[in-house]
Amino acid sequence: MTETADLKGLRVLVVEDEMMVSMLIEDMLSDLGCVVVGPAARLDEAMELAQAGGIDCAVLDVNLGSQPIFPLADLLREQGHPMAFATGYGDAGLRAVDQGCPVLQKPFREGDLARVLAELRAALG
Repeated sequence: MTETADLKGLRVLVVEDEMMVSMLIEDMLSDLGCVVVGPAARLDEAMELAQAGGIDCAVLDVNLGSQPIFPLADLLREQGHPMAFATGYGDAGLRAVDQGCPVLQKPFREGDLARVLAELRAALG
């Protein structure tokens, strides 16, 4: 599949606080040929990974426990890194500034992730 081939080597920051979901996303990314950065389960970990560089894009859980992901989204936007939000609430839980970002409705399949990653890769230019 051409779309999957285009994802090979894409460095994806994964931010997810539920271990089983995180492992599932990591497996999907590996199957797609992507390089997993992280994963991070806490906002401070995710911020450190983003500041260290070496990422192309990110898949972000909207809420890490009771902590919203938005400070990281702001940092990624400043750095020019496209992101997708993974949530069970659709785009209803996003801020106005995040409304244009792709949303992965939990639970999602590998094909959904591949489609969203292709959008993020295209945003990289």
